[in-house]
Amino acid sequence: MSRRTDYFNDPDAPKANSIVPAVTAFVVNDAGHVLLERRSDNGRWGMPGGVQEVGENIAGTVVREVLEETGIHVEVVGLVGIFTDPGHVIAFTDGEVRQEFSLCFRARPVGGEVKVSSESFAVRWVPKAELDSLDVSPTTRRRLEVGFRNEEVPLIS
Repeated sequence: MSRRTDYFNDPDAPKANSIVPAVTAFVVNDAGHVLLERRSDNGRWGMPGGVQEVGENIAGTVVREVLEETGIHVEVVGLVGIFTDPGHVIAFTDGEVRQEFSLCFRARPVGGEVKVSSESFAVRWVPKAELDSLDVSPTTRRRLEVGFRNEEVPLIS
């Protein structure tokens, strides 16, 4: 797996050389806790997600990624927002430098059990009150804030 370095409005960041459709999943259980994983590629807490594969629809990407990374089966129920900040670039060790293009979907758990994958050091349901104490990237924190606002109209940025 490629390691990654995220840059946020950094004038010394490398220039993006790709844009790839990706998803994140804002999954909240009946207790109001959000599903997060401590990522193995950067060590930070984030929402499960990943890139769309050829031959799958975007909702299928959400379902597959959440299951692969967390062990939780989900149903997509809405869109939190579309996040395309050109000031957020992700540099991978293989030379790819990606401009953020993330569709954040609202999903609800329908089964499964929390498990760690090769893409994570830890996976757990996190109470909203605990989020400030976690090492979370600025873009993930923004998605979480927008998700918890539970607005009917998705954010497009």
